[in-house]
Amino acid sequence: MSETPIIERIDRPLPAPRPEQNVQGWERITSLAGGVALMGKGVRRGGLLGLVQLALGGAILARGITGHCSAKSLLEKGRQDLYSARSDIERAGAELHDLKKQAEKAAPKIVDAITEPKTGV
Repeated sequence: MSETPIIERIDRPLPAPRPEQNVQGWERITSLAGGVALMGKGVRRGGLLGLVQLALGGAILARGITGHCSAKSLLEKGRQDLYSARSDIERAGAELHDLKKQAEKAAPKIVDAITEPKTGV
C-alpha cells in the first residue's frame, strides 16, 4: 500500500457547483434569438457602438445557453428576503396581539388589587 495518508490522497478541490437554471422556456429562447441578433447587428455596425452591441449580444446569448441569469438570481434573492421579513413581521404582530389580549385580561385584576389593598398585611 501507499505510505501517503488517506487524507492527503483524497484531498483535492471539489468542482465548483453549477449555478441553477433560472431562465426557462420562452425567456430562454428569446435570449438565444436576441443575443444572436444583437451580435450580428454589432458585427455589421462596427466601431465602438458595434463592439458594445456585440458584448451585450454575447452576454444575452450566454444567458440563453446556460439558462442562468445572475441579475435574476439577485432579484429573486431580494424577493425571498422580503417575504422572509414579512413573515417575521406578521409573526411578531401576532405575538404582540396575544400579549395585548393577555394584558387586557389581567388588567381588571391588577386594578382591583391596587384600589382594594389587602387588610391585615
